Amino acid sequence: MTSKILFTIAAAGMAFAATSALAADATGVWLRDTGASKVKFAPCGGGALCGTIVWLKPDVETKSKVGQRVFFDMKPDGADAWKGSAFNPEDGNNYSGKMSLSGGTLTTQGCAMGGMICKSTTWTRSN
Repeated sequence: MTSKILFTIAAAGMAFAATSALAADATGVWLRDTGASKVKFAPCGGGALCGTIVWLKPDVETKSKVGQRVFFDMKPDGADAWKGSAFNPEDGNNYSGKMSLSGGTLTTQGCAMGGMICKSTTWTRSN
């Protein structure tokens, strides 16, 4: 093979590898499994995602507020995964946070005590 053909094959292979290594797109609006809230994930600088409450079910009593940021600096951490911080409006505490995306399901997790105590929530894409 000529060097031109080899270069083209190598470039195509590198482009495919780079595309498959990128995390899936978690941006957009997500509905919590309880149906009580929606969070919008969007870029917030430095290659990170942040999540902000954009809707609360009217009859749900909560300390959460529309416009309140609840996920901070979620940076890629492997395939379809992110790591950053999570804020729980119910107790007013910040936790280490993780997110993972599988198909149309986003799972978020907040952990305390160095990851010894964790709580997960499942979200589905919303309009």
